[in-house]
Amino acid sequence: MRDQFNEVNLAMQKYVDKEILAGVSTAVLHGQTLVHQHCTGWADKENQIALREDHLFRVFSNTKLITSIAILQLMEAGKLSLDDAVEHYLPQLGQRQVLLPNASSLDDTEPARSSITLRQLLNHSSGLSYGLLDHGSMMYKAYNERRVLNAFQTLAEMIDVLETLPLSFHPGESWQYSIATDVLSRVVEVVSGLNFDQYIQLRIFNPLGMDDTGFVVPEQKLSRLTAYYGGADPQNILQRGLRRLDKSPYPGAFVTPVARLSGGGGLVSSLHDMLALMRSLMPDGDHILKPETMQLMMQNHLPDGMSIGFPGIGDVPGKGFGLGGAVTLQASSIDPPGSAGEFEWGGIAGTHWWISPRHNIAGILMTQKLMSFWHPFSFDFKRLAYQAMGIR
Repeated sequence: MRDQFNEVNLAMQKYVDKEILAGVSTAVLHGQTLVHQHCTGWADKENQIALREDHLFRVFSNTKLITSIAILQLMEAGKLSLDDAVEHYLPQLGQRQVLLPNASSLDDTEPARSSITLRQLLNHSSGLSYGLLDHGSMMYKAYNERRVLNAFQTLAEMIDVLETLPLSFHPGESWQYSIATDVLSRVVEVVSGLNFDQYIQLRIFNPLGMDDTGFVVPEQKLSRLTAYYGGADPQNILQRGLRRLDKSPYPGAFVTPVARLSGGGGLVSSLHDMLALMRSLMPDGDHILKPETMQLMMQNHLPDGMSIGFPGIGDVPGKGFGLGGAVTLQASSIDPPGSAGEFEWGGIAGTHWWISPRHNIAGILMTQKLMSFWHPFSFDFKRLAYQAMGIR
């Protein structure tokens, strides 16, 4: 079967040859069986260090899957309910104000019609913003002025900052990618009594043998950390050329400890560890969630008629959102034809994961290219992987 993945290898090599990616690793599971694994290109292009299976990647929003699992574990333990109001755990986030349509200032608000629930935090329908993608908006400016994403503040301090900001919409009435998963990592701390890094180490990483995943790369592993790149032209994602980013998202990121244990985007991981995580969510794996919880996680939790979307792109047709990732309700023209029911997400630097419960397959793609979430290379990989598995 491994020869069937030659088209995947060739497609990924083309992105390296065109200098759109420095290097890329891919892997596919059929159940618990690894049917494909391949690395091509460079971990460090300037120093000609070939990409290996043991290299480490800044996985950014892949972290959200781990945080979501932590919340669901606490649900299974009876310590919280998905429809609990967030102020039960974080009082600062109760009695929210909501920005009015066509507001001209942050003071143009009305009281929220309902509380934010943990389920809404998991599926990004809470009304919170991010300050990342919606350039030029009032909330983008406010989140950046208040430094909501400040890596040098704790999760508890982040909640205090969010207390001062209105919501973009009433909870449950729209969808917007947001800081919500970082809020959930603070909920994990409050409910478990552990720092977020301690909880996920004890309850997720240790049981699964994810020895290379954490918030800081230790000194003895620094040689395995891949270089981080941006495109030659941020406005043209298929433009040839790469520029190295040694100080992104801030100097010392991922190699020196910081106060913010970001459950939304703070982890470094490896291909091996991401495969271990995928196996835990597949049948017959080393499960850290009950089967019925995994099924709940991978279902669409948005109301009928609501879909996901991004600034500058608009609505993404056929995509709902589960508890920690998008759900393909209907395959689009760039999705594999047989991908309905798939659960997926990824990070801003191009790391992607996907699981198809219907076909009992999962895929991982690891690379380091800024602004490469749902880039054409990720869809090419998935489409060719489905084809290699004989799924049309």
